[in-house]
Amino acid sequence: MIRGNICLNAHPAGCAREVENQISYVRSKNASRGRVPAGPVAGGSHAEGRSKPLGAVLVLGCSTGYGLASRITAAFGYGAATVGVSFEKEGSETRSGTPGWYNNMAFDRAAKKTGLASVTINGDAFSDAVRLRVIESAKTMGLTFDQVIYSLASPVRTDPDTGILYRSVLKPIGAPYSGKTVDPMTGNLMETSAESATEEEIAQTVKVMGGEDWERWITQLEKAGVLSRGCATVAYSYIGPSLSHAIYRDGTIGGAKKHLEQTARTLSAGMSRTIGGSAFVSVNKGLVTRSSAVIPIIPIYLAVLFKVMKERGTHEGCIEQIERLYAERLLAGSPVSVDGDGLIRIDELEMDAAVQGEVVSRLSRISAGAAGAPSGIQDLWDLDGYRHDFLAASGFDIRGIDYEADVARMDTIGEV
Repeated sequence: MIRGNICLNAHPAGCAREVENQISYVRSKNASRGRVPAGPVAGGSHAEGRSKPLGAVLVLGCSTGYGLASRITAAFGYGAATVGVSFEKEGSETRSGTPGWYNNMAFDRAAKKTGLASVTINGDAFSDAVRLRVIESAKTMGLTFDQVIYSLASPVRTDPDTGILYRSVLKPIGAPYSGKTVDPMTGNLMETSAESATEEEIAQTVKVMGGEDWERWITQLEKAGVLSRGCATVAYSYIGPSLSHAIYRDGTIGGAKKHLEQTARTLSAGMSRTIGGSAFVSVNKGLVTRSSAVIPIIPIYLAVLFKVMKERGTHEGCIEQIERLYAERLLAGSPVSVDGDGLIRIDELEMDAAVQGEVVSRLSRISAGAAGAPSGIQDLWDLDGYRHDFLAASGFDIRGIDYEADVARMDTIGEV
């Protein structure tokens, strides 16, 4: 059920299988990197055998994309106990839940089978009530968090202090925007446009997607005594190529991300003084997510990028990106490698000059074609790969799943 580049339903068994696939990938990297995760952790202590101590991790926005990949990597790559938070619609016997709801069920099932401690909280991560549930869970489990991953993306946020509801918008700043996008199911090119944001819309987007909530999380967790000495917190961001800056980096969402980056500097200074901790923003590669699929220009850019990077053998999905982020950045030693702006750059393969040059060349050839699906376009982009990632995010097009078979119930993931 697809409408406007949004998949409206999810396949329970497909979601579960995709989680299992990501877990298998991390386990395979354990072997290739010579990493032997320790067993389950109790009381926040570090068991022997890890390549780097990682006792407990909190993942805010744990159910899909980079957040899910982070939780899988921390748990199955490094043996961490995890607490995950996301806001998902539960499935009923006859109606689909959100993909993240099934993903969380699959993660918890796999963690239990492996003997890893995990608690998943379904609720509004912007609320103080959910913060309290996380703190209570940590204390009940005897955990303090070595890492806090902040991977939230939401259209709305209610300020806990004022009760005011803020809404984020995806708009350019200063001038209207127009550009091409692609229907992932048909391959047809379409023109899209967006009006320039008002000052109020800019401010509201920062309230939702900026660093204010992240800072509130760290402040309350530290006050409650559930952050470990040396705790690191990481928020995820995206910069992307100059061709998307008008609608993204220089638009309302980009403004919020810049606020997130400033928050990281503030948090890092404070955490360093009090618990010897640190805060980072990791700039990640552009990938197909439920959020990116509706951003003008991004779908067509990603379809071309995937083709170029696969030809060069450098393409990564969410789990490949995050496994590498942990192994080569976050847990590779101190200090963590950052750029001149203090940002972790795990998008360096995407932003390689030769890759970007080829992407721009191919995009210009696509734009010069006729409306619809220009002849020969299949040689310029990887629409099949983009389409697969788009569908897989909702549990479809997963190898080994019989999509002709009836699903007995939509409130369980069944056996995979």
